[in-house]
Amino acid sequence: MNTKLPRRRFLQLSSSLVPLGLVRAATPDQAAQSASPRPVSPRKIDLALDVRDFGAKGDGVAKDTAALQQAIDRCWVLGGGEVVVPAGNYLTGALALRSHTILRLENDANIVGSPDLADYPVSQVRWEGKWIQGHLGLIYALEASHTGVVGAGKITGNQKVGGRPNPQYPLRHPAITEPIGCSDVRFEDFTTDQQGLMWCLHATNCENVLYKNLTIRSVTGNGDGIDIDSCKHVRIEGCDIATGDDCIAIKSGRGMEAYTLLQTTEDVLITNCTMADSIFACIGIGSETSGGIRNVRIEHCKFTRARTQAIYIKSRPGRGAFIEDIVADDLDVSGTAGGFLRFNILNSGIQDQNPVPGDEGIPTIKNFKFSNVRVKDCPMLVDGTGIHPNKPLDGFSLVNVTGNCTKGISLANIKNAVIRDVKVTGVTGPLIGIHNVTGEGLEAAAQIDGPKVPDPIPAPPQPYVLR
Repeated sequence: MNTKLPRRRFLQLSSSLVPLGLVRAATPDQAAQSASPRPVSPRKIDLALDVRDFGAKGDGVAKDTAALQQAIDRCWVLGGGEVVVPAGNYLTGALALRSHTILRLENDANIVGSPDLADYPVSQVRWEGKWIQGHLGLIYALEASHTGVVGAGKITGNQKVGGRPNPQYPLRHPAITEPIGCSDVRFEDFTTDQQGLMWCLHATNCENVLYKNLTIRSVTGNGDGIDIDSCKHVRIEGCDIATGDDCIAIKSGRGMEAYTLLQTTEDVLITNCTMADSIFACIGIGSETSGGIRNVRIEHCKFTRARTQAIYIKSRPGRGAFIEDIVADDLDVSGTAGGFLRFNILNSGIQDQNPVPGDEGIPTIKNFKFSNVRVKDCPMLVDGTGIHPNKPLDGFSLVNVTGNCTKGISLANIKNAVIRDVKVTGVTGPLIGIHNVTGEGLEAAAQIDGPKVPDPIPAPPQPYVLR
């Protein structure tokens, strides 16, 4: 089965995703309001179909793909409702969700991904900020609305279908769930397990998405928990995420392709989550930021392990666009190998084949606010030196931080900074080091060297054209 979605259709799709009630936050209160997704309007559900009535065995041996898909499709054509998966192990290839149809996993129900790549249809999918040919997710949806997966069951990935595209096999490998161009999507209450060498939950070009009360587990590199890619109005609430790579990654595309499309990720709320990562950051914002990222609020979260930083905001010249209005409040941070917070807008991620040239390609960054943070045994509080002097960070605040750390705060190329009530113990050397920084609370700061700045990106011989 091949479900290729033509490029022209994706361009039409991207132009139809109009922000709903978008507010560009200038204050934490405004950010909190705008970061909440538009409430999903409940639809009366009259239909509940049991997948066993369509021939699903749930024995973990026979492939149940056809029976599961038939139940989903039947529910859809009858007007929508729930497709119920009772207890059992359902070995399956990729399943396509439909509009107004919810897949409900009952307790002890386990959707198990097939080990055969041929069981996952090929379409245009996002990989490292680019649209490429690749396998759709184990549970995917294309341009569907009012759909999703709920219930106390489990979805188990298959590490045999993990991996990165390479010259020998250039197709992207499948995620666990993957809505593309969808609206009003729910993922609630279930557990993911055994996903490796590929992301778990990946949404692209979607609007009004809810991830709630999920337990997400993965292993190895590229095993991100939740990837938000060019989406609007997203809420991630009450999730327990322990992954082999970023727990949550927020992206919007890479290079001139994404810069031309400008499919912004905006209005994202991450609240009451617990995160532990074994390879990179708990929350990574970037490095694929060419469509722009704005209005992200992180609140009431616990970071219990990170191979680098709890929060890492990253990009590079050649991305263009913007990262703005990032607000974090009421955080507990421990077990980080790198520290609490890092900015790197100079050299993070792969440079695109068609980068945005000159100063236009340096991302504009502004309004980063962090407050009420408690750190424990933190190697470094803030590494904020990776900022380009041609486009300094406009607006950075760090307020009410307690705990203990080895190194304090290093900042470069920032204006309108506010440092207040940072009361940490155990710091070796000065608490604050600055280079080309203006603002409040810097009176006792030591001067440090500025960052090494990459060479400018030249303009191409011919203007970029989407194709």
